[in-house]
Amino acid sequence: MTSGLWERVLEGVWVTVQLLVLSALLATAVSFVVGVARTHRLWIVRFLAGFYTEVFRGTSALVMIFWVFFVLPPAFGWQLVPLWAGTLALGLTYGAYGSEIVRGALAAVDPAQREGGIALSFTPWQRMKLILLPQAVPEMIPPFSNLLIELLKGTALVSIMGMGDLAFSANLVRLALQESAEIYTYVLLIYFVIAFLLTRLMRGLEKKLKAGVGKTPVRDPDVELKRPETTNVGGAV
Repeated sequence: MTSGLWERVLEGVWVTVQLLVLSALLATAVSFVVGVARTHRLWIVRFLAGFYTEVFRGTSALVMIFWVFFVLPPAFGWQLVPLWAGTLALGLTYGAYGSEIVRGALAAVDPAQREGGIALSFTPWQRMKLILLPQAVPEMIPPFSNLLIELLKGTALVSIMGMGDLAFSANLVRLALQESAEIYTYVLLIYFVIAFLLTRLMRGLEKKLKAGVGKTPVRDPDVELKRPETTNVGGAV
């Protein structure tokens, strides 16, 4: 490819990275707010959080992008730029999936930990901040890592709005070169490299968080299961 076409692809990579970071931040905020609300003692709060989760998990991200970009502007009299429309649609959609990760991790914390907080006269917010979240967050990292990769792949949907992301830029280059195999092979490799870097980053974050609560993440479950036990031949420890 010529330098001009490579510049087009690199511009698309930058737009994709921006969209990924912004929508991931929004999805993370939504995940924790809705996920914590799913564990609230008031049934109305749980109901509203559950309703949100079911609505956004049960609708297509592609249709949600169309709805945010084409339906909302006439209804409210304003127009979202493609970047913010894509961020809003993807963040709200993937935040619904992330809320279930948060809810499940909080529910998995040993009930004795909650009881200890109650015995210490902690408020619900103190129990959540000082006891539940520090133990639950490290367990959220692996599923959040998978969700982040899914979000990365979902960013390609914004090309339907004419947004110059990686997928859209690749299509323009394909039309210019009249060559599909070469350009889409490059695009596959670019997505793979970004996903690989995200996986490494999330794994490092998992190790750091688990070390903070005295846990060590298992590097490979199969290896751990097959690791032979140390035998005490001479009676010495």
